[in-house]
Amino acid sequence: MGDINWIELFFSSFTLWVLLGCSVLSVTVTIERWWFFRKIRFNPRQFLEMLGKIHALVSQNKAEDALVATQSMVGPIADIVRTALTNRNRSKVELDELLTAARMEQRLVLEKYLGILGTLGNTAPFIGLFGTVVGIIRAFHDLAVSGSGGPAVVAAGISEALVATAAGLLVAIPSVVVFNYFMKKVKVMATNMEVSSIRLLVILHGRREG
Repeated sequence: MGDINWIELFFSSFTLWVLLGCSVLSVTVTIERWWFFRKIRFNPRQFLEMLGKIHALVSQNKAEDALVATQSMVGPIADIVRTALTNRNRSKVELDELLTAARMEQRLVLEKYLGILGTLGNTAPFIGLFGTVVGIIRAFHDLAVSGSGGPAVVAAGISEALVATAAGLLVAIPSVVVFNYFMKKVKVMATNMEVSSIRLLVILHGRREG
C-alpha cells in the first residue's frame, strides 16, 4: 500500500469539498465575530465613570447633556444607556419594560451568526462520516470489480475513506471551541446589560421617588 495521494483524493471526494466550504464559513464567521466583539469591548471602570457623570447631570436636570455624553460610547450597553435616557420621562414600569426589550434586541445582535458555528460543530462530523461510508462502499465495489488484490486493496480504500472523518472532526472541533468562547462573551455582556439597566433605573427614578 503506497502513500495517499492527497491532491487526487481531495478532487475525487465531494465530501471533502463540502467540508472545505464548511471550514471557510467557520473561519469567516469567527473573524467577523472576533472583530465585532473587539469593537464593543466593555470597560467596567470607564462605564462606572460614565454612570457617575450621568448621575450628576441627571441630578442637575441636564439629562440632554447626559445623552450627548454617551455618543462616544459604542456597543450594546451604550444603546441600553441611550434607551434609558431617551425614555427617562416614562414611568419606572414602562422604562423597565423598554430596557428589557432593548436587552433582548441586543442579545440577538450579539448572537448573530453564532448559530452557524454551532451547526457546523454538530454536523461536520456526520458529513465526514458520510464521506467515510461512501468511501468504504467504493473500496469494496472496486475490490468486487477487480476480483483481485485482496485485503491490500480494501485497506487502501478504507484508509483514504477515513480521511473524510478526520476532516469532519478538524472542522467541528474548532467550531465548537469558538462557539463556546463567543457564547461566554454573550453571557457576560448580557449580565452587564442587566446590571446597567438596574443602575439606570435607580439613577433616573430614584431621584423622583426620593
